[in-house]
Amino acid sequence: MKPSSMITMCSLSALARGCRPAPAPAAKPCCLCWCCCCSCSCLAARGSEGGPGKKPREPGPHDPLLPDGDAPPSLEEIQSWGQSFDRLMRSAAGRKVFRDFLRGEYSEENIMFWLACEELKRETDPDAVEEKARFIYEDYISILSPKEVSLDSRVREVVNRNMVEPTPHTFDEAQLQIYTLMHRDSYPRFVNSPLYKTLARLSSAEPASPAAAASSAPSAPAASSAPSAPSAPPQ
Repeated sequence: MKPSSMITMCSLSALARGCRPAPAPAAKPCCLCWCCCCSCSCLAARGSEGGPGKKPREPGPHDPLLPDGDAPPSLEEIQSWGQSFDRLMRSAAGRKVFRDFLRGEYSEENIMFWLACEELKRETDPDAVEEKARFIYEDYISILSPKEVSLDSRVREVVNRNMVEPTPHTFDEAQLQIYTLMHRDSYPRFVNSPLYKTLARLSSAEPASPAAAASSAPSAPAASSAPSAPSAPPQ
């Protein structure tokens, strides 16, 4: 595929719904307020900045699907996102488009939590693991957080026990439950959304080739044979 035929990041973003500017870095939270029953002022401040009823910020025009330097996805890769949720989540560009879709459904916290868990799994420094685990708990598990994800009571109890001594796998069960939720609930709507259909060029049929058009054209009716001249009357 020629570079000119590949969809650029900005054009993908514009086709989708426009793009949002990079969010401003959040204030560093208190590392001691991870407990779900905590009333730390930093969580209260977060809650005042945004809540379930607050409309997400409108996207801006220049946010690319991938950071500078990463190759844009080909049309074939984009179309593969509609065939497998795993393929979508393995693609950096796919995750960004899916996140934009979830933002419109007010459920962006699901993929943000999943991504935070993936980052935690790659951490090897014990101190950094503990710090990141507590940040994840504050942001997505605590009942005081405006970005709390939906977990059942069993998984929530597992997470609370794991937080006694955090490891890179503290949130594995919670991450799996949210991944399953996105797969079963959000992904089917994403595949059928105008956002994805526009990117994958599924909303309009491709024009038929000249050869196909010629073969499908109705053939001209066969010319009828000329009537024979009447025979001469008998003498």
